[in-house]
Amino acid sequence: MQENMLLQQIAQVLTILLFSPLLHGFIVTVEEKIQRGQGPSIWQPYRDLFKLFRKELVIPATASWVFWVAPIVAFTAMLTVPILIPVLTNYPLPLSDMGDILGGGLILTLGGFGILLAGLDSGHPYGGLGSSREAMLTILAEPTLIMVFIGITLLAQAMLPFVVNHLLVAQPAVYWSPAHIFLVAAFFILLTVETERLPIHSSIHYEIYMIGEARILEYSGPLLALLKWASWMKQAILYTIFLNVLTIPWGLSAKGTALGVAGAFLALLGKWLVLALVMACVDTAQSRLRFYRYQEPLALSFLMAILAVVARQL
Repeated sequence: MQENMLLQQIAQVLTILLFSPLLHGFIVTVEEKIQRGQGPSIWQPYRDLFKLFRKELVIPATASWVFWVAPIVAFTAMLTVPILIPVLTNYPLPLSDMGDILGGGLILTLGGFGILLAGLDSGHPYGGLGSSREAMLTILAEPTLIMVFIGITLLAQAMLPFVVNHLLVAQPAVYWSPAHIFLVAAFFILLTVETERLPIHSSIHYEIYMIGEARILEYSGPLLALLKWASWMKQAILYTIFLNVLTIPWGLSAKGTALGVAGAFLALLGKWLVLALVMACVDTAQSRLRFYRYQEPLALSFLMAILAVVARQL
């Protein structure tokens, strides 16, 4: 039994590791289709990774050990979080008790902090530009994330994602309560920030819009591959938490059978695709905003989280 649960835990990590590039490729393709463009194949992220891992490393002369360590820290952090959250099963696995929702959030933040430092360490002006802009977003995003976690704690009287999942499945009244709806709305806005879907973000190398891309502009070869892969894994992890814990907590394996885990995997892919379609539509439907307008959606998200806490106490 213990060996079977260990295999399930490995399957959870591999699901995030191997299929996060596919999720990113699907989002990019859908956005191009909405804009009436041809767009790349959904398999393009895999080709990019294969190409980058075969390229030579070019290290800036001003870079220190931080430049080398940041991609490894970010990638390792993204491999750790799937151990703590319900990806394929609705019950804790052997190592799931290492941390709760807050612990998972701290690990995600650690990866982002490492990349922020690397952007500053390179000495390139665009790296500093991207890192400073990311820090400004974090100033409002992190308090909102903490308020969402507080709301989840009050809702389920626990910080474990599996407890929240079971509560929402077992009690429809809690699922449709104002507190839960406000939490979903707040978390959705946070998703647009953390996955770079706000109308202030851009993956194109234009100085006025570069945030995430600016931080890793000096990277190349395998280190750049690790950073891009870690970014796609973070997106898949946040989607999984949003779907399997808060929004669609059904479709997970309850007994851990091979058929149940396979069904949970297919259900997760379906949930990912639905959310990816929504996020692509939201991203392309919004008009481009100047960077200084970033506080507006984040302030709305924070207000939603506060309303969730207040609604739970009433």
